[in-house]
Amino acid sequence: MSSRPTRIVVIGGSAAGLKAAAKARRTDEFASITLIQREPELSMASCGLLHDAVGGNVGDHDLLVCAPAEAVRDPMLFGEAKGFEAKVETEALHIDRQAKTVSVQDLASGAQDQLPYDRLVIATGAAPMHLDVPGIELEGVHTLHSVGDAEALQKVCKQKRTRKAVVVGGGLIGLEVCKALRLARIDTRLVEKNERILQFLDAELARLVEMHLDSRDVEVLLGNGIARFIGKHGRLTGVELTDGNELACQLAVLAVGVQPNVSLAKAAGLEIGTLGGIRVNDFMQTSDPDIFAVGDCVECKSLITGRPIRAPYGDTAKLQGRVAGQNLIKPESARFPGVTHTGIYRFFDYTIGFTGLSEQRARAEGFTNIETVTVSGLDMPVFQQGELLISKMLADRDSGRILGYQCIGPGDASKRVVTVAMAIRGKLSVEDLAHADLPYAPPYSLALDHGIVAAHALENKLEGRMQGISINEVKQRIDSRADSFFLDMRSPLEFDEMRLGIGETLIPLAALRDCLDELPEDKDREIILYCKTSLRGYEGAAILQQHGWKNVKIMEGGLVAWPYARAK
Repeated sequence: MSSRPTRIVVIGGSAAGLKAAAKARRTDEFASITLIQREPELSMASCGLLHDAVGGNVGDHDLLVCAPAEAVRDPMLFGEAKGFEAKVETEALHIDRQAKTVSVQDLASGAQDQLPYDRLVIATGAAPMHLDVPGIELEGVHTLHSVGDAEALQKVCKQKRTRKAVVVGGGLIGLEVCKALRLARIDTRLVEKNERILQFLDAELARLVEMHLDSRDVEVLLGNGIARFIGKHGRLTGVELTDGNELACQLAVLAVGVQPNVSLAKAAGLEIGTLGGIRVNDFMQTSDPDIFAVGDCVECKSLITGRPIRAPYGDTAKLQGRVAGQNLIKPESARFPGVTHTGIYRFFDYTIGFTGLSEQRARAEGFTNIETVTVSGLDMPVFQQGELLISKMLADRDSGRILGYQCIGPGDASKRVVTVAMAIRGKLSVEDLAHADLPYAPPYSLALDHGIVAAHALENKLEGRMQGISINEVKQRIDSRADSFFLDMRSPLEFDEMRLGIGETLIPLAALRDCLDELPEDKDREIILYCKTSLRGYEGAAILQQHGWKNVKIMEGGLVAWPYARAK
């Protein structure tokens, strides 16, 4: 042991920074650890800011900064229980790498100080992106990044003076804000500059989420942006969109994304990556080996592509903090290999889960020989009140390796996303997942779990046992008036309740063998089969193929996955 304790300074007191400090303390009882936090709160549960705090489900904001044992994470807790000093409302001003000091300022008194370090951790997180448009300074225009922001929005909701709100940005934060505002019974519109929300989803699944927002009375305006905020006497009265239309509102919430907060690191001369985050190695070291960086301010490595990726999630931040904390004391003893980019979110009773690459992203990353499949089904048996799930799986054709998975719906998407996330991390093939031995009991899943069924369907496509056609391709056939024969295999009662309404032919599966003369005489003509989930379409396709029809395709996902207008 050296004569002097190792001096560690951590800049940033949210998930990543605190985890690094706590892990360093557990690894070395004698290290001198000081943590700097600009905000008054430590380890704030950012995910709870929106639904719980703004939506009014957390009465005491201290719950957002509580440890699992219900102790409030404040400087006293960390001083007494963790054994390190946590300085809140203290800003790090400058890093002197030559002198190995950090200049800090107490925001209450204005007093400045120099903190020496042997090893430094930068955990400065991310900052909300801002719109550079006229009127952004008006009262009623909000961002949502801190407890103070949440308290301001909660106050607006409780006052019940706000009738109309506009949320700008169709990412997960934007959806969270919409949910919170609808819980407060505020008329809400979502404005997104792209042609779809949730860019990590493929278009057909994102469209289904848009339909769910509409069912919750959130109007989604796509392909539009904010030209200016309109106000009177300093208060917001509306927004003007880039298409010239104006929306009346008393509240606007900017949720246009976050960017890595790297100003301190950049000023210190540390290397910044191509995506704007601090570049780190597997040990979470920056270009200066005595300075580590963790959390939303860094770039990760994709375990699928090997390329840089941003993953601003709380779990990733804590994993990185754990690795850095150990390496602060025992250099190069722990590694953070990268991420599969996995996330999950719940909008009222609708879950949105994803892991790995979307089809669009995979093609952009250079994967050209890929196969996808979309399946629909229940998460549990009907007698267990099973709920619908719609998922899309993606694999590399050459190796069979799973590249991505998306799962949405009112059912339990979580366990399916978890399973596939680990399959991707383990570089498993579709065949590997198709034979996975997962736990089964009716209260938890079907005998063949929804995720396993997706793997079976994708394996069938890869092996040439099934010809599928995506929802988007079917829509293109309809729009171009292609000479395709559409065959609905449901019952007459189901058909009367809801249908595509495109001149399709109804032949229930049970009657198919007796109605083959109603099908096209040309055995090469394209026949597209479907039902509610297209399970009956799959069975019908097997019958037709064995009776000589050669161009038989199954509309993947069935009618429940159809994200466009349907006849009733």
